[in-house]
Formats: sequence, C-alpha cells, structure tokens
Amino acid sequence: MKKFLLMSSVAMMAMAGAAKADPVDLSAYADANGFIDVQALTCGQLANTYQEDANALSSWYSGWYNGLAHKHYADFKKGRILEHQVIEYCKQHQDQKIIHAIAVLLKEDRAEGLMMEK
Repeated sequence: MKKFLLMSSVAMMAMAGAAKADPVDLSAYADANGFIDVQALTCGQLANTYQEDANALSSWYSGWYNGLAHKHYADFKKGRILEHQVIEYCKQHQDQKIIHAIAVLLKEDRAEGLMMEK
C-alpha cells in the first residue's frame, strides 16, 4: 500500500510539472500605452496565450508580411498551414521570437516552391 501511495504521489507530481501553465491574456504583453511589440514576442509567449489571442496574432503577422511583400490578398488555406507550422516550430523553440519562426518557415516554403518549379 505504501508503495502504491508513493508511486501515485510521484505520478501526480510529474503530471503537475508537465501541465501547461494557465494561459495569459495577450494584454499582459502590452506596454503602458497598450501596445504590443510584436517583434519581441517569443514562441513561449505565443504558446502561453489563449487560442483566440494566438489566432489574432497570426492574422496580424499574416497581414504584416503580406504588406511587406506588397500582396493585397489573403490566402486563408496557406495562412492556416503556416499558422500550424509556426505553432509546431514554436513548441520546439520556445525561446525564439515568433518573427524568427515565421522567417524560417517562409524561407523553407520559398525554397520548396523554387524546387518544385524546376
């Protein structure tokens, strides 16, 4: 019985340690004026916010990058794919900035696109 209680306690502590912290509202990353420095946000911060906040950020980043590329349209299918790829990348690289994750994935996407065209 003691062994069972000990094993149960160890298992519960391990599960508690592995559990994700409660999500943080995106506004927690805002400055005193209510602005969020999107270039400073990390993958860990993205992972620790609410899903709707992560979706809003993804939409914002998509618009930003499309604007930089002078593209005036939205490819929702490709946007969802990239959003999923960013999330997967960020799970493995929580200390990296989100913009770095996006840049890495866009570079890979372009390289694959060029390879397919040849």
